[in-house]
Amino acid sequence: MYEAQTIDIAVIGGGHAGCEAALAAARMGKKTVMFAITLDSIAMMPCNPSIGGSSKGHLVREIDALGGQMGKNIDKTYIQTKMLNTGKGPAVYSLRAQADKNKYHQEMKHTLEQTENLQIVQAEIVEILTENNTVTGVVTAGGALYRCQAVVLCMGTYMKSRCLNGNNVVESGPNNLMPATKLSQCLKDMGITLFRFKTGTPARMNKRSLDFSKMEPQYGDENIVPFSFTNQSADIAREQVLCWLTYTNENTHQVIQDNLHRSPLFSGLIEGTGPRYCPSIEDKVVRFADKERHQLFVEPEGENTEEMYIQGMSSSLPEDVQIAMYRTIPGLEHCEITRFAYAIEYDCIDATQLKLSLEFKDIAGLFSAGQFNGSSGYEEAAAQGLIGGINAVRYLDKKEPIILQRSDGYIGVLIDDLISKGSKEPYRMMTSRAEFRLLLRQDNADQRLTPIGHEIGLIDEDRYQALLEKQRLIEQEIQRVKKRSIAPNPKTLEVLATYQSTPIQSGVKLSDLMKRPELDYEKLSPLDEERPQLPDDVKEQVNIQIKYEGYIGQQMKQVEQFQKLENRMLPADIDYETIQGLRLEARQKLNAIRPRSIGQASRITGVSPADISVLLIYMEQQKRQM
Repeated sequence: MYEAQTIDIAVIGGGHAGCEAALAAARMGKKTVMFAITLDSIAMMPCNPSIGGSSKGHLVREIDALGGQMGKNIDKTYIQTKMLNTGKGPAVYSLRAQADKNKYHQEMKHTLEQTENLQIVQAEIVEILTENNTVTGVVTAGGALYRCQAVVLCMGTYMKSRCLNGNNVVESGPNNLMPATKLSQCLKDMGITLFRFKTGTPARMNKRSLDFSKMEPQYGDENIVPFSFTNQSADIAREQVLCWLTYTNENTHQVIQDNLHRSPLFSGLIEGTGPRYCPSIEDKVVRFADKERHQLFVEPEGENTEEMYIQGMSSSLPEDVQIAMYRTIPGLEHCEITRFAYAIEYDCIDATQLKLSLEFKDIAGLFSAGQFNGSSGYEEAAAQGLIGGINAVRYLDKKEPIILQRSDGYIGVLIDDLISKGSKEPYRMMTSRAEFRLLLRQDNADQRLTPIGHEIGLIDEDRYQALLEKQRLIEQEIQRVKKRSIAPNPKTLEVLATYQSTPIQSGVKLSDLMKRPELDYEKLSPLDEERPQLPDDVKEQVNIQIKYEGYIGQQMKQVEQFQKLENRMLPADIDYETIQGLRLEARQKLNAIRPRSIGQASRITGVSPADISVLLIYMEQQKRQM
């Protein structure tokens, strides 16, 4: 028997969660090994070849603000970029970039290979070793033993996965890669509850077989906004590719309706629960029968391939039906399918078994992150992976875990939702889930989270000092604008008339003019001769903070009230069965989830406001007895 290798942290899985977890752990100084069934799957995009999007863009910028890699990687490998929701307020602006999926994988793999303290290994982990409910090591399918003190589970959609279209069922991970077949049983033997979830992906087609004259071109933004706060627009500017828009029609829907009995989704062959907010095309046709059409985006998979991705049309229908279905769509009449659409089923956990740190409640040193926690999406996975990696290190260092509150960021909302509420379907982040979204904008993620990244060692001193200087410039300019008076002279009246803004009769503060809906910081620049030269991101913050000052102030008061309950910590050893007045369901849910605070307890499904009142009274009684 050969001697086991000794490391600090094992990361199981090389997807978006695994990459962030491994990089964070290694960069924080721990000897880390990331295991992947195949190294060709590192940071793979088996579904949509893009990063960001509505609310997901917030997550990527928060990952970057904390010191993660996803934002830097997509800035290097995007082929089209666009800021979404610009017709609404800045709270819901979301950056999205189309990726060259192969370059994204290659760039991330190379980053991992170059990182100190980090080794990547192509191997399947089949067993996690524990002693006294504490992690002690992992074992590969080939029999290699790695002694370690912490493990981060990031298996994504590979656990006992199978891919389906029609009656064709293949025991496979995404893209026909090998599944992980043995670890599920090990986890069950450890007392961990598993669910069965399902997701899917559309077909890919040869670009040469498509007729783009029947589609609407979709252009990228001229003003490029980087995902990473370390980049400027000029640093990453490059020529962008075109995407295209087309639609399903009544003929498409008829083909689908005629063949629903052949869909494993409706025949009962699929056991897992699918994503509510990213349904298959057959699910859309059934659920939204009143819709005459559904939009489809035709997007390149990269610069050096002719494969195009048909976003919005995932399916598990048989291959012959897929050909007929896709060819009813304008521009796809002669499409040549290179990869057929499929559904994938896989094992994942009930995330209520975790602490907010992403560590299992009953197994010390075992952390879990990503789609294996019941979420969907690359960005949700990466965000959890980053926190899982950080907290695995802090566990080893015997430090308090990093737990982001719902008022700190979308990452806090994501993790709190998964842990406190659980999810009976793949969880997707949305702006509507964040109750403090006016404060949690994608533009200020660095101001909210970079100080935390610096404190834990993922943000270097130069970047932190640059943030402090940015904050100083913002505050200085806000104060100047609030003091600057604008007189009602001809030039002022001309500028106001240009934007159809009501004339002023007497002097007014520049900040008050900025609050008018039709005006902003840039539009008023002709009236502000004293304006200093400032970076674009500083000007953006000045404009937002002044323009929405009243709303921001109201939300900050809401956060203060929220934090009062978040700061009322519940004892870890409390026995809810002994508390008189709690309803039976509340006792069961509270004992199962073990909330960290009164605030978290209030968000558990099945715990009512009356139960929270009982808990508050109980806490006060306990305090008096001390």
